[in-house]
Amino acid sequence: MKAFAALYTALDETTKTSVKVEALAGYFRAVPPEDAVWALHFLIGRRIKRLIETRKLSDWAMAQAGVPEWIFAECYAAVGDLAETIALLLPPPVTCSARPLREWVEERLLPLRQWPDDKQRESLLAAWNEMDERQRFVWNKLITGAFRVGVSQSLVARALAQVSGLSAEVIAHRLMGDWRPEASFYAQLIAQDTGDAAVSQPYPFFLAHPMEGEPEGLGDPTQWVAEWKWDGIRCQVIRRQWQTFVWSRGEELVTDRFPELASLGAFLPEGTAIDGEILPWNGNAPLPFALLQRRIGRKLLGPKILAEVPVVLQSYDLLEWGGEDVREWPLEKRRAQLAELVTALAPTGRILLSEPVPFESWESLTELRRQSRARGVEGFMLKRAGSPYRVGRKRGDWWKWKIEPWSVDCVLTYAQPGHGRRAGLMTDYTFGVWSNGELVTFAKAYSGLTNEEIARVDAWIRRNTLEKFGPVRRVKPELVFELAFEGIQLSPRHKSGVAVRFPRIARWREDKPASEADTLDTLRALSSN
Repeated sequence: MKAFAALYTALDETTKTSVKVEALAGYFRAVPPEDAVWALHFLIGRRIKRLIETRKLSDWAMAQAGVPEWIFAECYAAVGDLAETIALLLPPPVTCSARPLREWVEERLLPLRQWPDDKQRESLLAAWNEMDERQRFVWNKLITGAFRVGVSQSLVARALAQVSGLSAEVIAHRLMGDWRPEASFYAQLIAQDTGDAAVSQPYPFFLAHPMEGEPEGLGDPTQWVAEWKWDGIRCQVIRRQWQTFVWSRGEELVTDRFPELASLGAFLPEGTAIDGEILPWNGNAPLPFALLQRRIGRKLLGPKILAEVPVVLQSYDLLEWGGEDVREWPLEKRRAQLAELVTALAPTGRILLSEPVPFESWESLTELRRQSRARGVEGFMLKRAGSPYRVGRKRGDWWKWKIEPWSVDCVLTYAQPGHGRRAGLMTDYTFGVWSNGELVTFAKAYSGLTNEEIARVDAWIRRNTLEKFGPVRRVKPELVFELAFEGIQLSPRHKSGVAVRFPRIARWREDKPASEADTLDTLRALSSN
């Protein structure tokens, strides 16, 4: 645990990719496989669900630290992170344990959920008494299910590539899918030859970069393939050993959530893997993504919801064919084989081909892009002719050229501190628009401002607070911001009657008074477009 906490600190204290990779590689070289695999589990974002209720954790920490609730609350508001607040307030440890990470996780952490309150408390206090402040912080993060640090899975794969001598792409592929944090898995992960992959194992997704500037910068348009960018759930449908597996981009096995695609799998040839998008579909057009969310949020899928929100696989690419990894085939060859397969499976009504969009020039494609919203798509995907299917977000071969987002001018109404590095700053904002002379809340946003703007807004909020509700502050309705979002729809579950997707701050409208911010009628009009 001591080594893992030191690694966390090293990763958290730098923004340099090379330093992070070296810190990760050094850790993996130094610890045994049974520790390395648990570290790997947490570093790539696989969390353990919260083991102890926040209220209990706070009460036991207050009692151990000997502080009243109001002091604890003030400290929490200042720090902005529960795990860190507790680590800072606890008295010095009695001893400093040298227990390995595996022992801490498997013998002290995982059993917490099954234990009664008194045993949970006893175990937790004993653990705190064996850890220094840095270890306590990481330990608390693991308990609350909030552990995360500034590394991506691709960064971890690069570090393991250094340790093993394998390529980062091979490591990334082996990390995909459903695996258990056991020493045997770690040994296979870094072994030179592990034989066949697990039957259900998906491939790492190839992710596009947002377009930078105008498409003319890509050069000759004849060297590029354009496809509509669909708005659904990215997935892979895999057929191996007469079984079907549907994986989301988040590496969640969702086969049971989409029985239509599970049944489609029965028609796929053995040894096939398709990259595509799960779309809510009706006839010849996509349905709003919000309808797909209705299916995602249900534990049981009855006939009614399956009939109301049918789905199809909009197929993009072919990754495996006849049991062979075909990602190095040129794009045109993969797509030709995929087109033959989709044509053969067309009678199932469950699979479509994301057809290339013919265009003669970048100007003509720009004109077509203006039809995106009417078609229910987000813009274009641009793929270099002849390109292989790469791993992760690699620049150069695939670009996403999205349409401009919706936007409205709105008024800042509430603010509260952020978390982590932003714990001492007001960075979490609530916004409203006008309706009958009053501001109605419609969205929250946490990103989009520069550090200099955040500091200025933070200072303004502290000078113009009207009321406090714990960490939340109601402020004078004076600051106007342009809020951008990807989609909008009517929603009876929201006070404003509308819901937006992926809201973020586009710019601070210092040129505009609050009285000129947009209205709820403006939002409703957008939702009808």
